[in-house]
Amino acid sequence: MTVSTVQTQAPVRSTEPLLAVQDLRVTFGRRGEESFHAVDGVSFDVRPGQTVGLVGESGCGKSVTSLAIMGLLPHRGNTVSGSAMFDGEDLLSMSQSQLRNRRGRDIAMIFQDPLSSLNPVVSIGRQVTEVMERHRGLSRKEASPQAAELLERVGIPDATARLANYPHQLSGGMRQRALIAMAIACSPRLLIADEPTTALDVTIQAQILALLKELVVDTGTALVMITHDLGVVAGLCDEVNVLYGGKIVERGTRHGLFGRPRHPYTVGLLNSIPRLDAPRGEKLSPVPGSVADNLPWDAACAFAPRCVNVVEACTTQTPQWDGDHVAGLRCFNPMGVQQ
Repeated sequence: MTVSTVQTQAPVRSTEPLLAVQDLRVTFGRRGEESFHAVDGVSFDVRPGQTVGLVGESGCGKSVTSLAIMGLLPHRGNTVSGSAMFDGEDLLSMSQSQLRNRRGRDIAMIFQDPLSSLNPVVSIGRQVTEVMERHRGLSRKEASPQAAELLERVGIPDATARLANYPHQLSGGMRQRALIAMAIACSPRLLIADEPTTALDVTIQAQILALLKELVVDTGTALVMITHDLGVVAGLCDEVNVLYGGKIVERGTRHGLFGRPRHPYTVGLLNSIPRLDAPRGEKLSPVPGSVADNLPWDAACAFAPRCVNVVEACTTQTPQWDGDHVAGLRCFNPMGVQQ
């Protein structure tokens, strides 16, 4: 596979972050009700050609983080603060008009739910070509064959005929692949993938992940991978950020995090994965409780009610971040070396 047909210009590789998120906070609330901190001080960098993972259970703030960066949160009922510097400009302070010029061309997102993300009354081909017409200046006639090639590359059979189909005429997996084709149509400099392989079988998952990895390697695209699947993280991400309760609790390189996880939550996520080398009949070891069993971060460690390594300080003090933008930990009683 090649990306030449959708590549407009290979970005210049740099050691400076393409996206620098600093102290991002998202609070939801309505008048007369207590506010809920969905994202609570998240910071991370993404460099050209780098894949950064945001990992955690549902409800940990991963998707809200991406929606805030893209400027796609509802206009009412939430407060967003902090900064998200993209190529020297703060995305959080841009107008909707400025963001529309960025989205699709420089920044693209693969959404988790294709059924609600695709327009049900517009054909798949039109939705893919619209991106290229808007941001690359192509005519519909010029964009149509490239749209068919994009659909073929993401694994949709008989791609030319599928251009005339509507979302309801495609399976869930094919709708997800159409979303991916739309996202990579303009070879964006930053791609945010929110559970991009959720609706796909394992064979197509492997193809899509290989395509995303190729895009990163060949064009220098920066990729933010949002997932709860640590198998995806192990095969794709360079750096991993583990989120819990809206905060990053551990960060490290892929090999460092898998080789020596230190936060009890990270260890719990890894222990809950089925292992091929485990004895037959061995039970999984899930993280106890649920994400609803939290303590407020301003007075304790949110993970304390579920932690197997809890100490007194966990329920009375807030653990501070010990590290930098490369590696770090937020924990009073880290786990030892895991075998």
